[in-house]
Amino acid sequence: MTESLPLRVAIGGDHAGFPLKKMIVERFDGQVTALIDCGTDSEARCDYPDFAVAVAKEILAGRADKGIMVCGSGVGVSVAANKIAGIRASICHDTYSAHQGVEHDDMNVLCIGGRIIGSELAFEIVQAFLNAQYEPEDRHARRLAKVLKIEKDGI
Repeated sequence: MTESLPLRVAIGGDHAGFPLKKMIVERFDGQVTALIDCGTDSEARCDYPDFAVAVAKEILAGRADKGIMVCGSGVGVSVAANKIAGIRASICHDTYSAHQGVEHDDMNVLCIGGRIIGSELAFEIVQAFLNAQYEPEDRHARRLAKVLKIEKDGI
């Protein structure tokens, strides 16, 4: 990325995701309008749901436009984040899913596994996610409306 993206990004993760989260922060700090580090600050054991909540709060309060969460596999943070109304999170370990999830599904949180992928692939995935924008075509909007209804009403 050569120029700054007009995005505010919240990032967080647990101890298993900390090494990769740290590399992502170093790589993308200064390349987005704001990079809000929601922790953790070390590899000391901690609980991934706490960081899913911290990142979600930044997005829902309007202080961040998108979020990135890193745990060991990406699964825990994805499960936790998707319990929070207004958050649409997914594990993406490839660039296609990272941009398609935003473009078609209005995904606002990228989840990755720090023990699953290496830093260079993670950087490419984060870049694809950050560059993507929701495309509210009729079919995408119709499907997203159904997802939001499920979120609101349950089953």
